Amino acid sequence: MGESERGESAPRQRVSYWCANGHESRPAFAVDAEKPDSWDCPRCGLPAGLDEQAPPKPPRNEPYKTHLAYVKERRSDADGEAILAEALAKLKAKREL
Repeated sequence: MGESERGESAPRQRVSYWCANGHESRPAFAVDAEKPDSWDCPRCGLPAGLDEQAPPKPPRNEPYKTHLAYVKERRSDADGEAILAEALAKLKAKREL
């Protein structure tokens, strides 16, 4: 089905969005549609904004944390030593049986 069979399309306008890497993307929107404040850059994936001089800053990615890193956030070294001592005592008690 071609454009002529669907009828006329809505009037459109192109809006420029700029990312932190200086890429410009120009998606088309209907003239009466609300334009979003940000748009994902199709070249690098960073968020792009309407102001070329002040594009949005790239999001800060948190590094991957291991299970041990999460445990260390919740427990102090003293807590860890106490838990280890308790676990070792249980193992020794099982061996003596």
